[in-house]
Parts: sequence; C-alpha cells; structure tokens
Amino acid sequence: RAERGHAARLFWQAFRDKLAPVLAPEDKALRFLSAALHPDFAISARDPDGRLLGLAGLKTARGGLVGGGWRDLARVYGWPGALWRGGALSFLERQVRPDTLLMDGIFVAEDARGRGVGSALLDAVKARAAEDGKSTVRLDVIDSNARARALYERHGFIAGEVTHIGPLHHLFGFRSSTEMHCAIPAPTPDCRNAAN
Repeated sequence: RAERGHAARLFWQAFRDKLAPVLAPEDKALRFLSAALHPDFAISARDPDGRLLGLAGLKTARGGLVGGGWRDLARVYGWPGALWRGGALSFLERQVRPDTLLMDGIFVAEDARGRGVGSALLDAVKARAAEDGKSTVRLDVIDSNARARALYERHGFIAGEVTHIGPLHHLFGFRSSTEMHCAIPAPTPDCRNAAN
C-alpha cells in the first residue's frame, strides 16, 4: 500500500502539468492514482536498497499501468466530477495493437534523473517486447517534453504520426503528441539448439 502511494507521487510529479487541470486538487489526484495504478503492468527500477526509482508502464489488451474507470473516479471526485474528468481523460486513450508493446507512461524520481534510470527502463521495455514476440515498442511524447523526446530518440525511437488536440490544449497544457516507435529485431534461431 505504501509503495502504491510512492508510485502515485512519482507519477504525479512526472505528469502533473498535463493532468492537474483534470485530476487536481493534488490530494484527490494522489488518492485516485494510488487506487488506479496497477503494478502488474509496469517494469520498475530500484536502488540497491529496494527504493522505487521509476516505472515504465505497459498497456496490453488485459489492462495498463493506469487503470481506473468511472466508479473509481466517482469514489474520489463524486459522480459530477467523475463524468467530466472521465470524458476528458478518454481523449488521452490509445489503442493497443497486437504486434506492438504500448508504453503507458515512463517516469523517474526527480532525485534519480540523469543517472541512467530512464535508459535502463527503456532497455527493459524493449527486452520485454522481444520476449513477448512484439515487433515494435510504441510510446507517445507531448510537444512540450523535448527532454523525454531526446531520450527516446537516443534509444532508437523514431517519430511517427503527430496528433493535434485542438482546443483541448487549454485543458491539458500541450498542443500535440507524437507517436514514437522502436523496431524490435526478430529473434535469431540458436544454431546450437537447431543441431540437436
């Protein structure tokens, strides 16, 4: 339970600018996120003492790092608040594709940034995609996050389709998001096993 709260705080630190207009005030946002984060859909980075340094969220046909539906929103914000918040958040949803591992957010604790944690998480996501037989990893980066985009590009992600959110930029604080894709090489057969 305490770790969910810590993960929720890290998530909020990373995505507050984008989500505060919809999920604020902070205490309610943290309460919602603590219940809505599903660690089964994440890869974590920890320090040698086990402290959570960051997470890379995954979204699959079974769910994603950030779950939570209308009822979860209503428990925190009441039904009127849940209705408009759920409607607004639905604009951020992305579809899962069978051949693609879709990332559902990546974030690193502020005091761990610049130490390779994000790079390690991206490498782990690519390894998971290869294990799962996926041909691509996809993530989305907003136009106002140049630092993250540079990290993704260093890790082989290539920019694809740009989605402009129109007047919703007043609500979310960004104007567009770019799909970024990283091709995952097909596994090569192990010649040693083929001979047996």
